Amino acid sequence: MNKTDLKLYAITDRQWLHGARLSEHVKLAIEGGATMIQIRDKDILSTDSDAGLKDEYNEALEIKRICHEHKVPLIINDNVQFAIDIDADGVHLGQDDMNPAEARKLLGTDKIIGVTAKTVEQAKAAEAGGADYLGVGAMYPTDTKSDTSQVTVETLKAICRAVDIP
Repeated sequence: MNKTDLKLYAITDRQWLHGARLSEHVKLAIEGGATMIQIRDKDILSTDSDAGLKDEYNEALEIKRICHEHKVPLIINDNVQFAIDIDADGVHLGQDDMNPAEARKLLGTDKIIGVTAKTVEQAKAAEAGGADYLGVGAMYPTDTKSDTSQVTVETLKAICRAVDIP
């Protein structure tokens, strides 16, 4: 991973698809300038049917193909095993997910690990655990996550000063 991968980090949200396939929107995002794609789907692999699971897997493989065709890294949100299963470029972990050190053991050194941090302490712990980058936020109110609290600009600045990773 390099810092230019983080210029325009696009995170997917199925609620905006209106019947379209997620892979179609990912392609449009990349054509619009996205430099990294994260599949964020809280329901991924939680489907009750084998057919639904196969659809999720196949669509993720199609998204990976599109990303790699455009030399854009693909990150899976939260689910380290799914990232391994589809050989994604990495995973993004929240504070309640697997710790980055354990994820690094499972993924190896060539995969990208991002971690959400809301405090300087969380940021330092993520960096020490092997995270390659941090996601800090939410900085502003959002309808895409109902369980988030806002981080101040001052906290963001303090986090940026406290760690060496982007």
